[in-house]
Parts: sequence; C-alpha cells; structure tokens
Amino acid sequence: MAAQNSAGIQTLLDAEREAQKIVQKAREYRTKRVKDARSEAQKEIEDYRKQKDEEFQSFEKEHTSGNKAAEEQAEKDIQAQLDEIKKIGQKTGPKVVDDLVKAVMDVHPEVPTRAV
Repeated sequence: MAAQNSAGIQTLLDAEREAQKIVQKAREYRTKRVKDARSEAQKEIEDYRKQKDEEFQSFEKEHTSGNKAAEEQAEKDIQAQLDEIKKIGQKTGPKVVDDLVKAVMDVHPEVPTRAV
C-alpha cells in the first residue's frame, strides 16, 4: 500500500509539474502577445502620424502659395515706395541741407514779448 500511495503521490507531483509547465507557457505566450500588440500599436501610431504629417504638408503647401504671392507683391510695393522716397530725397536733399545750414548759421536773436 505504501508503494501504491507513493505511486499516487508521484503521479500527483508529475501532474503538478505538468500544470506548472502549461501555466508557464501560457504566461510566456501572453507576454509575447502583449509585446506584439505594443509593437503593432506603435507601428500603427507611426503610420497614422506619417499620414497626418503628409496631409499637413500638402495643406501647408496649398495655403502658403497664396501667402508667397502676397509677400512678393508686398515686397514689390515696398521697393517701389523706397525708390520713390530715394528719388524725393535726391531731388530735395540739397535744398533741405542748405535750409538747415542757413537756419543754424543765420541766427536772429529776438527778445520774447513777455520779457519786456
């Protein structure tokens, strides 16, 4: 009977070891699936990010072309105004300088009317 009990205990121990192996394999499988799911999710996130970035680039390109045209027009307008100011400066510059020099050099002191 002792041999029979010993054989039964051994059978139970073997079954327990087998169950632990099955549980260990299930844990490893679950861990592997979690890692795979994370990597798949990361890949999907990267793909989505890339797609949205491309959409943004095309949107930006589409809408900034009008801004570039406006910037170029504004630059032309500013350059035309600067050229006009330079022409006026060249035309009237010597007269302004002469008037300033004359005002500084020809001093006419006058007594204020309140001081009298």
